[in-house]
Amino acid sequence: MPQPTISTTYAGEFAGKYIAAALLSGNTLSQGAIEIKPNIKFKEVIKKVATSGLIVDESCDFTNAGTVTLTERIIQPENFQVNLELCKTPFESDWGAVSMGYSAFDNLPPDFSSFLIAHVAEQVAASTESNIWQGNLGGAQAGEFNGFTTLAAADADVIDVAAVGGGVNSGNVIAELGKVVDAIPSTLYNKDDMFIYVSQNVAKAYVRALGGYAALSNVAGTENVSSIGANGIDNRGTLWYGGGENLSIDGVKIFVANGLPNNYMFAAQRSNLYFGTGLMSDYNLVKLIDMADIDGSKNVRVIMRFTAGVQYGIGSEIVLYS
Repeated sequence: MPQPTISTTYAGEFAGKYIAAALLSGNTLSQGAIEIKPNIKFKEVIKKVATSGLIVDESCDFTNAGTVTLTERIIQPENFQVNLELCKTPFESDWGAVSMGYSAFDNLPPDFSSFLIAHVAEQVAASTESNIWQGNLGGAQAGEFNGFTTLAAADADVIDVAAVGGGVNSGNVIAELGKVVDAIPSTLYNKDDMFIYVSQNVAKAYVRALGGYAALSNVAGTENVSSIGANGIDNRGTLWYGGGENLSIDGVKIFVANGLPNNYMFAAQRSNLYFGTGLMSDYNLVKLIDMADIDGSKNVRVIMRFTAGVQYGIGSEIVLYS
């Protein structure tokens, strides 16, 4: 088996591909559910233009008519770092299998340095996915930026819909989703990029409701199979849903955002939601340090430096269910 070797330092734009793998692998970003602004050095102004009253009755004279409203919001990615020390031993056998072609994971990197970076990137991606939706800058947990629900909760322009008491389940999910649909401004209802972003538990409840399981009791120990009622789509219960099918309600597409907390929904146009980072920034850094030559150990230190943050354009075009 080839011996694992540790090299390397990637800085600035050369670190960009590794930072991208770390930040953009969560389902919200990897599936293009929001807009990505990849080259923000420090901060950027998001400008949205809204117009109204443009059409008036004809006259011979020019009379200025209509209102143009320019909305500006600032997206300023926060600076983050990863300082992690790993022992090489647990990873050597996995990497050896990959490099010798004995692994089913053909997409794993062939050199040991990239293998370790990929491991760390997976953890960063999961954290970023959570931050996008529920991060709280200045909260008890370090390493967070303000996520969409945090920003929206503090914005009086955002349309708020109160969550049902006791949480969303298969018996009430259609009604609760209906509240969100009804709260979407009429000018946005038929937009192609309008989505209702839902948490995993809301999505599961909706699939079960579509499968005919809404009549089942949600009290543990009182399940009654005879109370299932209709057998759902094509009389297949939930077997029709394999996880990749597109969900929708009342003509509005549903996106399952893994980072949303339970019982949350967030309706917005994709083009109104932004993730900002500096993939070409000089601040980027990915570094692996083999400690064998320093202290004789089998440890490797992984260092990452990157920026990340989110922002939306127009709060009055967002519905927050919480």
